Amino acid sequence: MLDPYTPDVGSSDLTIDHYDLDLDYRIGPNRLSARASLTGRVLQETKTIVLDLTGLRVTKALVNGKRVRYSTRGKKLRLTTDVLPKNQPVRIDISYVGNPQPAIGTWGDVGWEELEDGVLVAGQPVGASTWFPCNDHPSDKSKYRIRVLTESEYTVVSNGELVDKVRKAGRTLWTYESRTPLATYLATVQIGRYRHTQLEAEDGAKTSPIPLGLYAGEHWPKASTRLQVQHSMMNEFIERFGPYPFDRYDVVVTDDELEIPLESQPLSVLGPNHLGEEWEAERLVAHEMAHQWFGNSLTPRRWSDIWLNEGFACYSEWVWSEASGRSSAHECAQTWREALADEPQDFLLSDPGGPDMFDDRVYKRGALCLHALRLAIGDEDFFAAISEWTTKYRHSSVATSEFLTCISAVAGRDLAEVVHPWLYEEELPELA
Repeated sequence: MLDPYTPDVGSSDLTIDHYDLDLDYRIGPNRLSARASLTGRVLQETKTIVLDLTGLRVTKALVNGKRVRYSTRGKKLRLTTDVLPKNQPVRIDISYVGNPQPAIGTWGDVGWEELEDGVLVAGQPVGASTWFPCNDHPSDKSKYRIRVLTESEYTVVSNGELVDKVRKAGRTLWTYESRTPLATYLATVQIGRYRHTQLEAEDGAKTSPIPLGLYAGEHWPKASTRLQVQHSMMNEFIERFGPYPFDRYDVVVTDDELEIPLESQPLSVLGPNHLGEEWEAERLVAHEMAHQWFGNSLTPRRWSDIWLNEGFACYSEWVWSEASGRSSAHECAQTWREALADEPQDFLLSDPGGPDMFDDRVYKRGALCLHALRLAIGDEDFFAAISEWTTKYRHSSVATSEFLTCISAVAGRDLAEVVHPWLYEEELPELA
């Protein structure tokens, strides 16, 4: 079933297990020549495979090694095949070219975007198809191999582990493998004149057990100093939320200022405007790190459950505020309860609607719902439940109902009554 929030993307007749992407990209002309091999299976008997692809021209298509007819219309690529029975394994090979551009729509520009000197990919929620053919739905998580050939003076950052780097006559081929499944909107390529290092901890701070990497260019000095705080953040979040779900965590700092920071897996992208010493900058650093648990490892099965991403990431800001000696989480909750009381009471946290799924009320009311749970069951049970949640459903697609079942089981009582007014009623509840 297609997601009603994003009805123009995704396919309910197909699941993809692995994407193998070969990208030959020339930065000056913004020219992409690429091949994508997708392996998976069809979920219904069909003669048509439908993929998402935006603004790029297909030159050849094969299904299970056989050339097939194809057509593109709007943001859809349709392949006409022989009859494929239900659960038939498929390998889809697509060659394509073009000048990738972001998709413009309800949530602004999303997807492949040129920087002043490089590339940024921000796929949430429907931007993945601007650079590769895919089944663009958060519940269809896949493994990836991404190879990018580009000019050697640039560094390429992508999902997973860098497994190979080969220089070829002034150009370099970078190969990344993500053996942990990820949603299409989290697939990314970042290209810039970046240096790379492992961040050190601040003086007197405990070093994170997770390697913390930095990619930065002209803002290297400031980034390498300011982001040392991530060691303390990582330690705090592991204690509160359970084991970190990936092998490492990297941050890319672009030379261009960005309107908002971006999460991917297992990395985040910040602009130089997010490196300040003020709380507004530091909370965003914490927010993006927290998404590695909430949004990346645990990905919403449907976009209506976006609060499981953003409510948790916002609450993580309050957790970090408390841990770093600023306002307590309760003080943060009281402040935002008062602020939201002045906002229109015209949406449901459990179903905010597609156009409003990134409304700030989703973030703040989601965090308030979590704090209400914390007040109801106490710190020990609350954080034990969150750790159980992130561990039991590690690398899975999740729903609100599963979260409520999980946290109620740890607390030893049904917590539906606590969360119901926050999730399923428009009127903002009082904070007990």
